Amino acid sequence: MSEQLSYGDFMRGLFDTERIFEKPEPLKGIRVLEVCYVVLGPAACDYLAEFGAELIKFEGQRGEQMRFVTPLAYFWKNLSPGLQEQNHNKYWVGMHLGHPKAKEIFLDLVKRSDVVVDNLTPGRMKEWGMSYQELKEINPRIIQLHVSGYGSWGPWTGRTSYDAVAQSMGALSPITGFEGRGPIKSGVWIADWITGLMCANAILAALNYRERTGRGQFIDYSQVENVIRWLDWTWLYSSKTGEDRPRSGNRDLAVCPSDLFDCADGWVALAAFSRAEFQGLCTAMDRSELFQKYPEPHDRLKDEHAREILRVVAEWTATRNVSEIEELACRHGFAASRVLQVKDVYHGKHFKERGAVQTYEDPLYGDMTEPCYPPRLSETPGRLKWAARPIGMDNEYVLTKILGLSSDQVKELSREGVIFKWNPQVASHCPPPDWDGKRGIKFP
Repeated sequence: MSEQLSYGDFMRGLFDTERIFEKPEPLKGIRVLEVCYVVLGPAACDYLAEFGAELIKFEGQRGEQMRFVTPLAYFWKNLSPGLQEQNHNKYWVGMHLGHPKAKEIFLDLVKRSDVVVDNLTPGRMKEWGMSYQELKEINPRIIQLHVSGYGSWGPWTGRTSYDAVAQSMGALSPITGFEGRGPIKSGVWIADWITGLMCANAILAALNYRERTGRGQFIDYSQVENVIRWLDWTWLYSSKTGEDRPRSGNRDLAVCPSDLFDCADGWVALAAFSRAEFQGLCTAMDRSELFQKYPEPHDRLKDEHAREILRVVAEWTATRNVSEIEELACRHGFAASRVLQVKDVYHGKHFKERGAVQTYEDPLYGDMTEPCYPPRLSETPGRLKWAARPIGMDNEYVLTKILGLSSDQVKELSREGVIFKWNPQVASHCPPPDWDGKRGIKFP
């Protein structure tokens, strides 16, 4: 039967989004302890949690900083959008990790866990008696990842880093922006998100090594070094020419044409790299002489040639609607797409059909529609199960179900200030205003 299907229909059935929750999770059985805040560390753990790892997130009494980071002071049902996107599928524990009894609890969990992730100031875990030297003594199989701006050693170690700083220290901002103007940073926290992704990748590599050898290891990750690694051809060009890469706006200096162009009714992203693609574009523009003049990709890359080509394309797009250019691109084999807004992506049929945007019912917040981790695995797909949760909402689940403490022991830890829950005076710590006191509790 499958041989009679088109390739697209076969793939649609193979990745049937209606069956995601019927399939197993690839990281089920892997327990990760997260001692992280802001975006960098939590994003790494979020990627693992979406593929089924059991994620236990520890949070201090003042709350994760991202509980207060929200665009234009907007909160939805007490939930900060800044907190939500990197905190799916996690169990939330409110615990004062500097307390001696908290250390005992944490180390007991380490004995039963696979991975510890922290993005604290280098050396902070050691101050608490939770350094890698101490963790591997009680669990030689443990994998610990520490991620910080500049790593655990070197002249810059200990300096504070945020996304904007990492983009700048890694030389990304200086090459981003328009000719003759100053540097620009990305409008999203790209240094955080992509570093988080690569941290998750490093953890998977360490898990594979442990599977073969039985040994854990320590992973030290620098956010700035990760930014440096993405600079595509910039490093070799600068090291061999002795020149800095110039800012070029939306123009690609290594592919021509590849740019954003103004149209009669919006903006279009357009690229035609290969000989055939450029010929198709020139045919669509009725400018065959341009292809005859610059038939090969390298013919178009000299600055004066590129400027001529981009001027011709810009003059052409200015008189056309975006949909017309998209149709011509499909017909003639070059790349073109409308520059979409977030709402276009949210409502886009393509992304929902592929499961890139998933809708799920969160027990606290109700209907949620969000993007999930991009790789589509046919047999073990990732999934969004629940949203970020209030401080300490899963204390009982973790301490009782996983560690086997009694209800009385948990209450005593609370009285002593070792563990805690949300502050009702701080809205962004709390459940949504319509919470009934029961909904979303995972363990009675």
